[in-house]
Amino acid sequence: MLVLSASNITKSYVDKKILENISFFVEEKDKIGLLGLNGAGKTTLFEIISGNVEPDSGEIFIKSTMKIGYLKQHTKVDSNFTVYEECLTVFEDLIKMEERIHSLAELISEKSNAGDESYESNLKEYGTLLEEFNRRNGYGFKSEIKGVLKGLGFTDEDLDKSVSILSGGQKSRVALAKLLLEKPDILLLDEPTNHLDIESIEWLETFIKDYDKALLLISHDRYFLDKVVNRVFYLENRNIYIYNTNYTKFMEQRKKDIEILKKQYENQQKEIKRQQEIIERYMQYGNERYIKQARSRQKMLEKMKVIEKSDTNKKLSLAFEPSVISGRDVLLAEKISKSFDDEILFKDISLSIYRGEKVGLIGPNGIGKTTLFKILLGKMPFDDGEIILGKNVITGYFDQEMAHLSDEKTVIDEIWDTYPYLTHYQVRSYLSRFLFIGDDLFKEVSNLSGGEKARLSLLKLMLSNANFLLMDEPTNHLDIDSKEVLEDALNMYSGTVFVISHDRYFLNQIATKIYELTQDGIFEYLGNYDYYLEKKKELNEEEPAEEEKTKTQIKLEKKKEKELIQKEKEQIEKQKFLEKSILELEQTLNDIDSILADSKTYEDHERALEISKKRDDVEKKLNELYDKWVDLS
Repeated sequence: MLVLSASNITKSYVDKKILENISFFVEEKDKIGLLGLNGAGKTTLFEIISGNVEPDSGEIFIKSTMKIGYLKQHTKVDSNFTVYEECLTVFEDLIKMEERIHSLAELISEKSNAGDESYESNLKEYGTLLEEFNRRNGYGFKSEIKGVLKGLGFTDEDLDKSVSILSGGQKSRVALAKLLLEKPDILLLDEPTNHLDIESIEWLETFIKDYDKALLLISHDRYFLDKVVNRVFYLENRNIYIYNTNYTKFMEQRKKDIEILKKQYENQQKEIKRQQEIIERYMQYGNERYIKQARSRQKMLEKMKVIEKSDTNKKLSLAFEPSVISGRDVLLAEKISKSFDDEILFKDISLSIYRGEKVGLIGPNGIGKTTLFKILLGKMPFDDGEIILGKNVITGYFDQEMAHLSDEKTVIDEIWDTYPYLTHYQVRSYLSRFLFIGDDLFKEVSNLSGGEKARLSLLKLMLSNANFLLMDEPTNHLDIDSKEVLEDALNMYSGTVFVISHDRYFLNQIATKIYELTQDGIFEYLGNYDYYLEKKKELNEEEPAEEEKTKTQIKLEKKKEKELIQKEKEQIEKQKFLEKSILELEQTLNDIDSILADSKTYEDHERALEISKKRDDVEKKLNELYDKWVDLS
């Protein structure tokens, strides 16, 4: 069932067009990831859907009975209620209904005269309200509140705390809890995982999967997106591109689309340049016939739909290079303990890290991960234990809070003051690689966005030439493209990495070892995040006893094996046929390109258009065959 449709939505701010004639629809139970580079218009589209912003043109169609819930990225709840009381406000009408039911029950018990008119009226109202109360989970909403709050990381003690004394992140979690409890027909979530630890994110994944209504989601958490979305809306160059698949398959298809778009853009630019040269040459001839042809070609160019250059070229350029190679043993920590006043944060923590390892540190919020990093870096004292840094180890630190940046400095001074031996040209060159160009160089650090500060911090870390990087939530403020660049840089890095992260996709890409910090101590897993999950599952489950196979089971297994072999043979034959068809179409496309490259082709305008149309048809068919071939591979 259709719950929302948008038709030709256009929106501009001052002289910059953000969205242009975009159309889409949302069906009941759709789980949609809204993606795009920073500034592509994701939040603007959410604001339009929620009715907070009017589009310049176009229409949004939503049924009048549909309720929209919108969690903004920086939503916070300001209240003097406790956390639990604040969530109770979602059910005010149910609470009033419950009070009315109780008062009616008292009136009915006081007047037991069946013939009394008010008695009959009260009895009828009581029955109607009780039915509605049960239908809306009237006896279970208090348990539901506790379940959602605990799922989002609140403890029993937190439920009685005043909202006014909570941190910004905790207030955001209260706002998310209220929205989930409201159960709107269309749920809009802008970066809902920003203030959640891994355990809470996993809970939210399960909640969203079970949510039987429509969801649109803006998120940089790729693992989260992969688990929950079944469609992707990608915003780029004011347009919307729709993929009816999950995140991983979207990325595979997107990479192919980018290559095709890049080729189309380059071909069109060559053709535009060639046509402009012909027009210029014909105009210079001065002959009336040539001038007429030149004008005709000019009109054709003006009517041509110009392919815009993809924004994917706007990526930071990052490479970590250690100045010296460390010894094999990089870090040894034995029985580290830390307390604050009389409260023990952690005790007897031991770990070892060796050259070239990429180690992830995970654990719930407040368990002491950042404190452990500061202890290892010598920035904080500890109560007991021993820390040994290996030979020639040079540490570099990415601080989650980015406190090492000076708010009053400009971007260029922040780098130059830290690395004064660099020339003016080198500083500007490095900054441009990190997408700081023009006036950006003279912005004060205090005016930078979270993503810009993260890029500046990464540049400082890169220039440190450290061989042991300690990174505290480095992906928090990065867009998806920048995260991928960081992953590639760390995988190419010959030094050692120790990283705190709740970005599970990131940990899967870079980690060779995982340490989990818990209240019971620290535990080592020799693999990436998926390996950690697999091992945790194995530890939590008892191995079922292997049953003896019957003759019937053996026969069935052999039959299945034969069927699989036959299926594989058929698949190989299909692949061979597709490869032959692809080769034939590629040759056809090359032949057409040769014809189009000949200037004589354009002397017959209709023939040129016919050949151009044929090329589009062949290219479309070729792309379809590529997709089929990839699916079979």
